[in-house]
Amino acid sequence: MITNHLIAISIAFVLDRIIGDPPKWPHPVKWMGSLISFFDKRWNQGSHRKLKGGEMTLTVLAIVIGATGFSVYLAYSLSSLIGVLFEAVLIATTISQKSLRTAALNVYEPLQKGELSEARVNLSSIVGRDTEHLEESELVRGAVETVAENTSDGITAPLFWALIGGSTAAMAYRAINTCDSMVGYRDEQYETFGMVSARLDDLVNWIPSRLTGFCMMLSQKPDHHSTKHAWHILFRDAHQHPSPNSGWGEAATAALLGIQLGGINTYKGVVSNRARMGDPITKLSAIHIPKSITIMHRASLLFLVTLWIGGLILGATFTWL
Repeated sequence: MITNHLIAISIAFVLDRIIGDPPKWPHPVKWMGSLISFFDKRWNQGSHRKLKGGEMTLTVLAIVIGATGFSVYLAYSLSSLIGVLFEAVLIATTISQKSLRTAALNVYEPLQKGELSEARVNLSSIVGRDTEHLEESELVRGAVETVAENTSDGITAPLFWALIGGSTAAMAYRAINTCDSMVGYRDEQYETFGMVSARLDDLVNWIPSRLTGFCMMLSQKPDHHSTKHAWHILFRDAHQHPSPNSGWGEAATAALLGIQLGGINTYKGVVSNRARMGDPITKLSAIHIPKSITIMHRASLLFLVTLWIGGLILGATFTWL
């Protein structure tokens, strides 16, 4: 079974790298979003919001796991080949290499032409911070941080869970992540209702985020630091991020590029001062966006190889037992 998962993961990896997520195609995450919105409108009010938010998360998970598991069972009942290919397509919908690359380049390309207004608009579609008045270095920081953080959330974490439990686990991960992205905010409306989603998202990302940071560091040499000092920066700064997991990708990227991430962001006019990550050896410039994409691709490929090695070892161990 692990071998089937590995084959499906590899096909999904290639499919997503080539095709990505065409905007007009049906996508499970859109359906998950509609389901979450349905419960949000009806349950995020009155008393016991924490309990209602937990019930919402578990209900969404149950529906996603049930629907995915049943459809995968039907596919495998036809043949193993159909089952593997069907799982590959499902797993491909949970990862976002191409769309993440495209989103980052949509900021990079206007910057290359000096069109800051277009870059601000394009960045606003992928970050929650205010972008209307950002200068080039801050636009670059937003794009690089997005690539660094989402290398785990959008690529390696769903692949990790796909190894554990096939497309059903990958879809369950995406459901948790979507719940967190929609209701896991620390504001008056969602801090209580989204607490369970946020904590569960932290839990399922704990191992993948750290493995991703390690893969980033192992996939290429630092631009301005010794390898030893780059690792020092990773372990020094990864824990400074408000999220227990997001800092690993950002700290690794900062260490490899010799830049500093973090700083002052504003969200609907509210200032947030994020911890700095990395040493500012070189000033942030547009070229760091494609460099961060290169880190993403190399780390993701190394992560895939690592999954194969780990999966084959696990498979051999279970067979021997």
